[in-house]
Amino acid sequence: MPTKNFNDSAPTIDYYRHRRSTPEWLIEYKIIDFIDLTYVIGGQAIYTINRQKILVGEGDLLCIPKGSERSAVSGEPEKFECFAVNFNLSTPAGEEASIPLPLHAKIGMQNDVVSLYRKLSEDFATKSEGYVMRSRARLMLILQRYMEMLVYEADTCRYDPRVKQAIRYIAEHFAEPLTISTVAAAVSLNPVYFGAVFKRETRVAFRDYLNTIRINKAEDMLRTGKWNVTEVAGLCGFADIFYFSRLFKKYKGIPPSSVE
Repeated sequence: MPTKNFNDSAPTIDYYRHRRSTPEWLIEYKIIDFIDLTYVIGGQAIYTINRQKILVGEGDLLCIPKGSERSAVSGEPEKFECFAVNFNLSTPAGEEASIPLPLHAKIGMQNDVVSLYRKLSEDFATKSEGYVMRSRARLMLILQRYMEMLVYEADTCRYDPRVKQAIRYIAEHFAEPLTISTVAAAVSLNPVYFGAVFKRETRVAFRDYLNTIRINKAEDMLRTGKWNVTEVAGLCGFADIFYFSRLFKKYKGIPPSSVE
């Protein structure tokens, strides 16, 4: 499924549980009518998914698609522990959506993800006012983290702190005449070293990253109809309207004057 459709979708949670095994624990055979997202944080279990046996252990993630055959038994009943969410995804138009995650992945123990699951547990334990919306938001944050690790291959939580600081600085000052030297100075790094670290962490060169931020902001502003192309170019840090127009078409495939 295209990532764009995933970004437009929203979850409806059917079931959530912080599962700790008992000696008799098992999941009986069933063709599931939901997406099963299971993150293992202890012990081992054997899942059978569409007749394929998968041994999972600490730090493993399962994303079992809707319509799959599924069953499971614990390999270590006294130790097996996981977070399990059963849910469906739909687009704003009400169409069914899926997640572009692998069936089985080894992501290791991610403390920030575990923290989100524990907060999800609190939501379902208390069921306080607004918990449905809050739990959906937490699940989307969890899914976004998985997408960063497994699809986007840009795990922002592990960025060098100086790169995180630079990203915040760019977001706040993108309309100014920024250069790699000014941003490097803002995070107390040599410009050459900063450029190398920034590209290593983000996999994007500084200038390309800055241009992406500016062009995305320009597109948003043009869609409002409040500013013309020349005004938007200036407000987004471009002194040369012709350069802005060429760059906009390169990134968006259309000239800025065609944005509706």
